[in-house]
Parts: sequence; C-alpha cells; structure tokens
Amino acid sequence: MTTMTDASVREFKMPDVGEGLTEAEILKWYVQVGDTVTDGQVVCEVETAKAAVELPIPYDGVVRDLRFPEGTTVDVGTAIIAIDVSGGAPAAPETPAEAPEAAAAPAPAPAPEKKPEGTGRQPVLVGYGVAVSSTKRRPRKGPELPVQQASVAIQTELNGHGPALVDPATAAPAPTASAVTASAAAVQSRPLAKPPVRKLAKDLGVDLSTVIPSGPDGIITREDVHAAVAPAEAPAPVTQAPVTQAPATQVPAVQAAPAASYDAARETRIPVKGVRKATAQAMVGSAFTAPHVTEFVTVDVTRTLKLVEELKQDKDFAGLRVNPLLLIAKALLVAIKRNPDVNAAWDEANQEIVLKHYVNLGIAAATPRGLIVPNIKDAHTKALPQLAQELGELVATAKEGRTSPTAMQGGTVTITNVGVFGVDTGTPILPPGESAILAVGAIKLQPWVHKGKVKPRQVTTLALSFDHRLIDGELGSKVLADVAAVLEQPRKLVTWA
Repeated sequence: MTTMTDASVREFKMPDVGEGLTEAEILKWYVQVGDTVTDGQVVCEVETAKAAVELPIPYDGVVRDLRFPEGTTVDVGTAIIAIDVSGGAPAAPETPAEAPEAAAAPAPAPAPEKKPEGTGRQPVLVGYGVAVSSTKRRPRKGPELPVQQASVAIQTELNGHGPALVDPATAAPAPTASAVTASAAAVQSRPLAKPPVRKLAKDLGVDLSTVIPSGPDGIITREDVHAAVAPAEAPAPVTQAPVTQAPATQVPAVQAAPAASYDAARETRIPVKGVRKATAQAMVGSAFTAPHVTEFVTVDVTRTLKLVEELKQDKDFAGLRVNPLLLIAKALLVAIKRNPDVNAAWDEANQEIVLKHYVNLGIAAATPRGLIVPNIKDAHTKALPQLAQELGELVATAKEGRTSPTAMQGGTVTITNVGVFGVDTGTPILPPGESAILAVGAIKLQPWVHKGKVKPRQVTTLALSFDHRLIDGELGSKVLADVAAVLEQPRKLVTWA
C-alpha cells in the first residue's frame, strides 16, 4: 500500500477497498499540503463502483504532496498522497543557486547507451512512446529534399504553378500525393495514454488523436478525455489556414467528423461511473442470466397500519423508527421461515442449488450516487425492535453515502419500496446472486369489500420477482401469499413466528 520515495517521504497508494475493484474516484480531500496527520486519520473520501469510502493514513507525518485533485478517477495501486514521516515542512522548490551544486555531484548511475543523433524522446510508458532503433539507417541513393521543401514542392506541382525548388535535371521524381499522405501517417506518433484511459475514450467515442494531453510527458489523462466530450463554454469558430485556390475539378480534402457532436443547450452528457456504472452492469447481467418471473397480489393492510401506530407508543420502540416497511420486512422473514427453499442461490459452475440457512435481507435504497442494496446480516435472528434499529441505521447510512462495501455483499433476498414514490407496483430485477425480490407499492385508501360490505380500506399491491431456476410457480406463490396473509392479519406474526 505504501512505498518509499526517499528516507523521509512515504507514498500512500490507492487501495482496493472492495473485492477486485480496479479504480476509485477521489471525492474530497480532508487535508492540504503542510497539514500534520496521525496514524488512522482520514485524509480523503473516495467512491468506488460499490460505495463511498473514507481512507485513513497508516502513519504520522506532514503532508508533502496531494498527487490528484478532487474529481479524479485513480487506478488502484497509484500513489495519491505523499507524507513526510520525519515531521518536516514541505520541501521548498530548488533554487537556481542550488541547482549547479546538485548537478556537480550527481548520484552514481550506469552510463546510458549513446543514442544516434536526432533520436526522439524515450518512451514514458511500457508499450507506448517512440521506439528507438538499435541499427542505423542505410543512406538513401540520390539527392534528398528536406521534409518542408518536399511538401511545398508537391503542393506546387498539384496546384500547377510556383517556382521550382530544385533543378529538374538532377532531382529525383517527385513523390505522388498518396505517397506523401502515407508517409505523414507513418511519421505521426501514437497518442500516449494508459489502457484504462484508452478504454474510456473508446466507450465515450473519443478519438485520442484529437485530445489535447495535460499529463506529464504528453500523456492523455481521464480528465483530458472527459474534456474532449464536454462542450466548451464559448467555442471558438473553426478556422483553416489559407490555401491556394484549386481548380474546380479538384476533390476537396476530407475532414474527420467530430467524435461526439451534440447541442449542449439541448443535451447533457453524464459519464457513467462509480455506483451507477456497477448497478447498470449488475442489472444487465442479472436480467439476461436469471429467468425472471413476477407475481402480484393486492392486499388490505389496514390492520398492519393500526399495529404500526400502536408500536410507536410502545416503550420498547422508544427512539426507533417504526413504519410499514418494518412489518413488511418481518412478514417476508416469516414467509421465508415457512418456505425455506426460497432462500437459495444458483451455482452455475458446479451446477448446484445452494440452500442458505441464513437471511441477509437487502433493502434497495436510492442515493444521489445511484441505487444501492445494503443488507441486514442474519435478519432472521433479529427481534422486532432490533430489526427496527438496524433498518433505520441502514437507510440513514445509505442516504448519507456512507454505506461500506461489506454491507452490500452477501444478500439473499431484497425488498424495494417503490410506494414511497407514489407507484402502485413494479417488476423488479433480482440483485445478482439472490433468489427473490419483493416490490412494495403505495398504500392508498381504496374501496374494499370488508365483512360483506364495501368500505374504504388501506390497500397496497405487492410484486414478487424470483429466479425460476430456483423457485417454481407453486413455491413463489406460497411465499407471496404468506406475506400478504401476515400483512392482512398481523397476529400471524405471533402464530407463525
């Protein structure tokens, strides 16, 4: 996680805060250059594909350098902050008076291999940059024009006028226009960018040859790619260098179309990353892997709402948030207890069904960073007050964006409450690896036949989506019917628990 850069400065690298994550975005720095930090102090907040996480520093010292600004996506293993563990202040820039002295006594190093005169710069990344040949070119036969003169000569020939730059009697035949084009393409160097940046450019449809690099030694960064996609606030008119008037029959030069063309006033482009990107990939994978079936039931929950009001007055629930979702969660846990085969997973590699004797109850939560599904571990063992406490903490933590990756791993079944948005119901998609997800619709006062008479009652619609490889229609129907029965007659929480 850390490396030594000299005797007193340590670099802290971006860690893998999840399972197999490759990158994270720096959301906020809590320290600045010159600040004193202690072992365990949180120095920044980063967002991974799973959650926002705070990173503590593992040693004492003074901040020497912040390697990346806020909003930068950094690969795991890249140094993001440098700490002077000797406790000294940040080193001042080297003055001109000190430079000669430092240059006079350089550190011993192997003598570099002498490069041929005119050789370009060395590669700055493995697999990228200008390659240096170990052999010398064979000199060409006959006279040779400088590159600039050759270009002018060919353009003069194409235009049909202009002074000759060389003696026609001694000059070699002028190369054709196609040969010059091919030569220019061969000379042009490949844009420098790391593989993740190249993939980002490919996903966003950006031609790296059109991107202006801002990284060291001309390396294209993620920010450069995003800047190429984002519209400029005041785009300057495109101008071209004046050229000599060509004949009417000449074919105009083909100009490359822009990588992404859209009206900034009518469209906004938002890069897909972090939680939103991970959710999208998970939903696509789940939808096209597990065969989904969804069943619906409409139920009178008037008695459940009365029980909610009574529990709010109970001293055992003092300080706890009691709402219909609490009793719906408990109803689902009771239904799973009565139908344990519903709590399972499909092992494709081993071609096995894995029955789980624990319930990690997921609660889908909408956050500013996207949809996440943290879960309550071993929810089947929780008494109702304890379930209320953990449910309240889970929702509050999710809204603050502080959910840890661990809290989102290992779910078995999930509840999604679409009713809070005024929606009657839906057909939810399973979180990957889970067997069932229950959607709860809005609870509304509706006309309902109760004890032989039409009366206004509190009614909602439940929808249960399940993996048909694991759960057949009979089992899925039993689970949904049991949930509905508990919500209609809450006393079953006692008789069935």
